[in-house]
Amino acid sequence: AVLVGLITKTQDERKTSEYLDELAFLAETAGATTVKRFTQRLDGPSSVTYVGKGKLEEIRAYIEAEEDAER
Repeated sequence: AVLVGLITKTQDERKTSEYLDELAFLAETAGATTVKRFTQRLDGPSSVTYVGKGKLEEIRAYIEAEEDAER
């Protein structure tokens, strides 16, 4: 699993880390393995992509590189 969290004016880095820890636990309970975490500082989530375009591109590049490495 690739986890993504936002650091905002109302949710600091510590709280985001706690949420991602909980999400990782839930993913593992469901049988997934967390392989990477991404965080981004934004005023709030994008209504279209949740993260900004640059971060979305970074996540996409990571996933593609991991898929290529598995081949």
